[in-house]
Amino acid sequence: MPDSLPTLEDTPFTLRPFQNADADAVARLVTQGVRGHWTYRPEQFRVSADPLRRRLVAVRGPEVVATAQLSPFGDATPDALRLDLAGDGEAFTPLYLAFLAALPERFARLLGVTREDFGEQMDFFHAAGFRNAWQSWGAHLDLPGFDPARFQPREERLFLAGYEMSRLDPEAPAADWDAVYALFLQGVADAPRNPTTTSDPRTREDLRSIICQEEAAFVTRWRGQIVALTRLTPDGDEVESEGTVTERGHRSRGLATALKAHALAWAKAEGFTHAGTGGTVLNLPMLRVNARLGYVPERLWITWEQRLTLPRR
Repeated sequence: MPDSLPTLEDTPFTLRPFQNADADAVARLVTQGVRGHWTYRPEQFRVSADPLRRRLVAVRGPEVVATAQLSPFGDATPDALRLDLAGDGEAFTPLYLAFLAALPERFARLLGVTREDFGEQMDFFHAAGFRNAWQSWGAHLDLPGFDPARFQPREERLFLAGYEMSRLDPEAPAADWDAVYALFLQGVADAPRNPTTTSDPRTREDLRSIICQEEAAFVTRWRGQIVALTRLTPDGDEVESEGTVTERGHRSRGLATALKAHALAWAKAEGFTHAGTGGTVLNLPMLRVNARLGYVPERLWITWEQRLTLPRR
């Protein structure tokens, strides 16, 4: 790719590929673009040797004022490219058109993900003709204010019915890991999902490695058999909850609520101060579970879709 790219007539920007020297400016722009929801560091931005991962910047005078990245959306959505934009919204259209002029083959659609209060991104995707295709929710819980005692009677009733809750031991026997993986696959099959809430394909060993190295997993056993699972990912003073699933024959008993409460009680005792979670708006059972636990919903996340015209073969 040339060092500079043609821009639209009368556009006061110069477009060019990202350089490592732009990392400070790009980290600042992307952090501002997500309203500080996450903090990005300069070392997270480096020139990629992967031809499918491209980042451009828009420069006005000596200053980088906007950036855009085009990359594969993920293994779970192999036909889609993801478009991410940050910075001066007036530069989004020329950045987008520069990508359109040299799209890689075999991809059928572009996807963009933004929260509904990220105004400049929302305005761009709407004006560019993207479809507001899917909505996802996020929610947070203040752990110092979380009272595990409220859920103790529920856990005791389930205990009397034969259900016991505990943290999964990384040294658990192979049969336990088989049951955990079967539950994971059942959750993937049963849960409503969209491109942003679909996990990448994982083998049994992938899942085990992730749980042992990065997560705290909690299970419910009935007569010794694992029948429910939830996972927490620690990150600083926060834990992120995901992968809550109950075996089909044991649903509608309140197991998901009780097990998540058990996991959150552990997180509070360990000194974590915040808990986060999320999923598609179509997953009404999990929305109800999180409402019972006291999670406070955040602004919706929108996944925008633009279909591409594939070249004739």
